[in-house]
Amino acid sequence: MKEAVPNLKRRQIVAMGGGGFSMEPENPLLDQFVLDLCGKRKPKVCFVPTASGDAEGYISAFHASFNKLPCAPSHLSLFRTPGADLRSFVLSKDVIYVGGGNTFNLLVLWRAWGLDRHLKEAWRRGIVLAGISAGSLCWFEEGVTDSFGELAPLEGLGFLPGSHCPHYDGEAKRRPAFQRLVGKGKVAAGYAAEDGVGLHFIGRRLVKTVSSRPNAKAYWVEKKDGRVQERSIAPFFLGVAP
Repeated sequence: MKEAVPNLKRRQIVAMGGGGFSMEPENPLLDQFVLDLCGKRKPKVCFVPTASGDAEGYISAFHASFNKLPCAPSHLSLFRTPGADLRSFVLSKDVIYVGGGNTFNLLVLWRAWGLDRHLKEAWRRGIVLAGISAGSLCWFEEGVTDSFGELAPLEGLGFLPGSHCPHYDGEAKRRPAFQRLVGKGKVAAGYAAEDGVGLHFIGRRLVKTVSSRPNAKAYWVEKKDGRVQERSIAPFFLGVAP
């Protein structure tokens, strides 16, 4: 029997430069946007806090915030032995929401447990993938990370093309570092996102940019005609304009 071809229109990723429950606990706009993509009244959302070392406070903050939203929250810890069937657990969810922290450590552990493969299958099946900071950067081919102490290039999972830089306005060194690395060809051209911005991809194409903050922006950064050029992208503000 011929295997069904996956529906590319259902492959969704929301890469958030910053914001969400951990940075804006009183502003659920980005988190609600992610939940709404499922098209379900009460989606099952799983938080993956690997990049933080499965910090208890981070996990508690997730549950405190998402228990207030129309969803069924859970979390996945790799620092405590997960259930025997990790694949089935992942594929039973509607949303996988990845937290921030050390992107390099996240990738090492995911690959050791085979979680990277399960997440790719989840994406192909239409389970929404989302995340903030490290949980945003990890989906791209490459990007800029502070996992090693100083900002440096890092190869990601490659679900999304090009490079990525989160916290583009939230950390003073991010913007010049990303532009410098793009200019030197250390990373490919890509998307930068300020705190409060979500980049919504369907398949491998950016289809919408949203924000939880009225003045937050995203950018396309590339080297063109011998110099780095930055094109701003005005997101759709999810709240009520002041």
